[in-house]
Amino acid sequence: MAEVGRVRVCDPGNLLPGGFWDAVAVWLERPQVANKRLCGASLEARRRVAAPRAEVRGGAGRARGAAGYAPLAAPGPRAGSLRGAASPRPELGPEQGVSSFGREEAQGQRGAPARGAAGREGVGPAADLDSLWGRVSQRFGGGTPEMRAFLARSGAGSEAARELDLVLRTVIPKINPHCPITAPRREVVVQDVPSGTVTFLPLEEDDEGNLEVQMSSVYQIRLDHCSQAEWFICVLIFCPEKWHPDGVLCPTPAWLGVELPARLARWCVASRRSEFPSTLSLLPLGRYSTVYQALKEKYKDMVKVWPEVTDPEKFVYEDVAIATYLLVLWEQERAERGVSTRQSFVDLGCGNGLLVHILCSEGHPGRGIDVRRRRIWDMYGPQTQLEEEAITPSDDTLFPDVDWLIGNHSDELTPWIPVIAARSSYRCRFFVLPCCFFDFTGRYRRQQSRKTQYREYVDFIRDVGQACGFHVEEDCLRIPSTKRVCLIGKSRTYPPAMEACADEQRTQYLQSRRGYPRSPPGRACIPPGPRLAADHAGHRDSQGAVETRATELGTGAQATGLWLPGFQPRERAERVRNCATLPRDFIDHVVLQVANLLLDRKKWSTRNSQESSEQAWNEGGSLTLAEVASELGRAALQKLKQQCGGLQTLLRNSHQVFRVLHGRVHIRDWRQELERGTPPEAFKTRMCWFFMYHPDGCVLPSTSCPYAHGPGELRPPRPSKKQRQAL
Repeated sequence: MAEVGRVRVCDPGNLLPGGFWDAVAVWLERPQVANKRLCGASLEARRRVAAPRAEVRGGAGRARGAAGYAPLAAPGPRAGSLRGAASPRPELGPEQGVSSFGREEAQGQRGAPARGAAGREGVGPAADLDSLWGRVSQRFGGGTPEMRAFLARSGAGSEAARELDLVLRTVIPKINPHCPITAPRREVVVQDVPSGTVTFLPLEEDDEGNLEVQMSSVYQIRLDHCSQAEWFICVLIFCPEKWHPDGVLCPTPAWLGVELPARLARWCVASRRSEFPSTLSLLPLGRYSTVYQALKEKYKDMVKVWPEVTDPEKFVYEDVAIATYLLVLWEQERAERGVSTRQSFVDLGCGNGLLVHILCSEGHPGRGIDVRRRRIWDMYGPQTQLEEEAITPSDDTLFPDVDWLIGNHSDELTPWIPVIAARSSYRCRFFVLPCCFFDFTGRYRRQQSRKTQYREYVDFIRDVGQACGFHVEEDCLRIPSTKRVCLIGKSRTYPPAMEACADEQRTQYLQSRRGYPRSPPGRACIPPGPRLAADHAGHRDSQGAVETRATELGTGAQATGLWLPGFQPRERAERVRNCATLPRDFIDHVVLQVANLLLDRKKWSTRNSQESSEQAWNEGGSLTLAEVASELGRAALQKLKQQCGGLQTLLRNSHQVFRVLHGRVHIRDWRQELERGTPPEAFKTRMCWFFMYHPDGCVLPSTSCPYAHGPGELRPPRPSKKQRQAL
C-alpha cells in the first residue's frame, strides 16, 4: 500500500464531509469530466452490505456469515444517495443531477439495461453484485487480511460491524483509433462513509469466466480531517509494485496522485450545483461512443469543404454529435417496439442541413425545411431533401406520415414543434434542442428571477410538451455549446380515443399564452394516468382533431387556419443590423465625437517616441454608455436604435479606438495590447486612428504599432474567406 497523492482542502463554509461525497458522486457517474479519455460510466447496481470481518473458525456453514456478507434491507435515504453521510448540505433533487439513480426513479426514465432493476434480488447486475460480493467477502475475511485492513482503513477503528455502500459500474473508454483499449471495464466501488473512504475494485474474468477482483489495480480515495476547516484528500494504491497503467481505464500513479485529488478538492467545496441532468443520461454510453466515432470519421472531410462563413469545426462536429444521439435513440426505440423500419423525420428550421444529410445518409427517410436556402445545400446531392419554405403553424403545416419532428436551434418554431407533432398524428414524436428564447408569437419574457433564463426557458418548452399531452424527457447532449439540453416527447399521456379532448386542452393552453385565463380545473381533459405505450403505429386521427378544435382564437385565425394570430416567421433575406450598413461618414463622426468626450477628461501618462524618450500622452477618462448617449444628438441616437446593440455595438466595432468594459467606455491603450500580438496578415493593413486624430498622436512608435502611420506603410489587405473560396 502506498500513498500517491495528497491535496489540502480548505472548508470555511463547512461543506465537508458532505461535499466530499458530492465530489465522489461526480467521479462515479461522470468520470469523463476528469479523465478525457473516457466516454463515461454506467451505474448498474447498488447494495448496502455489512463490512467483511475476519473469518471465525467453525463449520463451513458459518463461513459466509462470519465473513460478513449480508445484504441488508432495501436502501433508505442514505443508500439512495451515493454521497451517503449526513452532512450540512441538503440532498440534491432529481433536477440537480448528482445521483443518476434518484433522477431516473423520479422521472421514470429508461437508461442502460437493468438500471431500473438495481437493488432487486436475482435480477441482472444486482444479482451479479450479490454473487461477486459474497466471494469477495469470503476471500477478504479469510486469506487476504491486507485487503481487509485496506478496506477498513488501518488505524480508523476496530472491526466492529459497520455498513458499506456498494456500486457496480461499467467504465466506458472513448473509441480512439490511436488507442487499442476499447473494451469497457466493470468495477465494484466500496463506499465506507464512517471511515471516509472510497475503494475501487476493478474486475477481470478468470479462466472459467468468473469475475474476480484485479488486485493489482485496486486504489482508494480517502478523506482526512486535520482541523475544523482543514481537510486532506488522499489517493492510495494497494499494490504499487504491480500497478500497470494503460493511461485510460487504469491511469498512471502520477495522474491519480495529482490530477484526480485536485479535481475532487475543487468539486468538494463548489457551491454551484448543476440544474440539468447528466450528459447522455438516456442513452447507453458504449453504443453512443461507437456510433459517434464512426460518424466523426465518415464526415470529417466536411470541415475542409465548408462553404459557409460559420466555424466549420464547431458546426460539423456538433451536428455529428446530435445525429449520433438521434440514431442511438431511434435504435433503442426500434428495439423497444420490436420493429425494424427506420423512423422518418422532418427537421423544421434545418439551417445548413448537415443534420438532415447525416440522418438521410444513415438510412432514415426525411427532409429539412428552412426559410432561407444555404450555399452548402448544393453539396449534399439528391438524396438529401431540403426545402426553402416559411413555416407558419396552422392546419396546413401538419406532417401526419412522419414519425419524428426535429427542432435543432429552430428559433421562433421551437415552442411550436410539440404542438405541430401532437396535431400531426398520435404516433408523431418530437426532439427539440432549444437555443434562442422565443414564445409562440414573439420573444419569451422571463417570469421568474430564481432560475437562470435558460433553465426557465427549458422548463417552458417542457410545459408546452406536457400541455400537448406528451411524456417529456430531458437530457444533455455532448456538444460544443453552452445550450445543450434537449427535450424529447416519445409517448402520450392519454389514449388515442381522447385525441379530440386533448386537442381542446392544447387550444386552451395556446389561449393562455395570449393572456386569456386558463381553463377551470374541472374542464381538464387529459387524465394524469400512468405512462402509456406509444406504439399505435398507423393511428390517424389528426384530421378529426382539427375538425373538433375549439374556435375561441378569433375570426381571423379561423379564416386562415392559423392556430394563433401574431406569429411571424423569419424573413427570407437576413437583415444586417450590426452597424456595418451605416454610412461611413456617420460612423466616423460618432467615433470622433465620443473620443473627444473621453479626451476632455484628461488623464496623462508617458509614452516613448522616436523623437524623445518620454512624452506626455492623454489616455482620456471613462464614461458610462448612458453618459455617452446623453451627449449624442437625437438624430444620431435614432439611427443607432435601428441597429442591434445600437451605440454599444458601434463602439465595440471600433475596436481600434475604444474599449468597452462593464458598461463603461475607455480609450484603448495599445501598449497593453502588444502583449496579445497581432495576426501577421492584419499588420499595417489599416490606417492608425490615433496617428491621424489623437492630439498627441499614437502612443506607439511606428515600428511597433500594428496600424499604418501614413499611406506609405499600408499593405494590401488579405482576401476575405468568401473571396478566397471564390478563387
